[in-house]
Amino acid sequence: MYRSICKISVGRLLAGCNIIRHSSTAGLKKTCLYDFHLENGGKMVDFCGFAMPVQYKDSIPASHLHLRSSVGLFDVSHMLQTRVFGKDRVRYMESLVVGDIEGLQDNHGTLTVFTNENGGIKDDLIVNKTSDGCLYIVSNAGCLDKDYGHMQARAEVCRKEGMDVHVEHLKNGLVALQGPDMVKVLSPGIDFELNTLPFMTTRQASVFGIPGCQVTRCGYTGEDGVEISVPEANTEELVRAIMSSSAAEVRLAGLGARDSLRLEAGLCLYGNDIDETTTPVEASLTWVIGKRRRQTADFPGASIILDQIKQKPSKRRVGFISTGPPAREGTEIYDDSGKTVIGRLTSGCPSPTLKKNVSMGYVKTGYTKVGTPVKFGVRNKMLEAQVVKMPFVPSNYYIPSKK
Repeated sequence: MYRSICKISVGRLLAGCNIIRHSSTAGLKKTCLYDFHLENGGKMVDFCGFAMPVQYKDSIPASHLHLRSSVGLFDVSHMLQTRVFGKDRVRYMESLVVGDIEGLQDNHGTLTVFTNENGGIKDDLIVNKTSDGCLYIVSNAGCLDKDYGHMQARAEVCRKEGMDVHVEHLKNGLVALQGPDMVKVLSPGIDFELNTLPFMTTRQASVFGIPGCQVTRCGYTGEDGVEISVPEANTEELVRAIMSSSAAEVRLAGLGARDSLRLEAGLCLYGNDIDETTTPVEASLTWVIGKRRRQTADFPGASIILDQIKQKPSKRRVGFISTGPPAREGTEIYDDSGKTVIGRLTSGCPSPTLKKNVSMGYVKTGYTKVGTPVKFGVRNKMLEAQVVKMPFVPSNYYIPSKK
């Protein structure tokens, strides 16, 4: 998921394209950590209408590498958090997404997608089934108004059909603590053992003395981590407590590092790698479509999506390693002869971890096999590239082994 950077790749962030740097943030929305960002040297940009830090005092690669080796903290309070409640909440949610929400155990979550009637992806999101009888949902800032309006409109239709369902905008702060040292930092301040919280599970907790937090073992970096939903009034207090940890050096991270980390992890950026013109099958996200949901075929666009599973789509998202200058979003992909266009890149950047150029994009289905040589058209030159398996950097999610 979760978590798009609103059509801004790290390359474009560094180049200053499609992003507005402000000496004044007048007119922009601000998260509850806005003043904290300024205090800590955050370089603020216009991001989806929010004033958000693209980086702090560290360079983007330095911030990226510190998180991979230790721990970093993101403000993701701009994202949409919602609660869905009522006895028909699961049936309602399954009328919008492709995931098997009914099959989730309490306090477990799943990445899923909203789809339209053509099978296109309206947004990606995480849905958690909590033990208090609600669904806790996090979706993208860039789709905030669209998603909330979509959910409310569908809820109204469902209520007219006699269903019991309600959608509530949860106006909490949200921070993501990510990296291999996350457990060292968080353990002293949380009221349960983190080894009881596997990847994609969630629970309510007191964190550094702040009650009413929702802690979810997830993130969009490929590393072990948590997202903590916290009452807005206590968000800065929580961040200061985390930053004061003596267990490891916690560094603030911004949008730039968030984008390069998610790309190394092979994760989609909504608006670039997936949108309403791409289906989950084309996006190599077939796994998000629950087995039971394939049988019931009762989600938007089901006939198109299920047909693609059987027949194979005409294009598919794959990953690439390339030589020469880094290839960015929009770069045309050619076959190995350099004469025939077979697709287009949707994301790309130099990988701080691998010291190679990584990218992802869509190619015709006949060119998706790992090892397939292709060429990128960059600045009137043909660059050598190859289809590779994703993620580019192995993921380190906390998934306890079954004995």
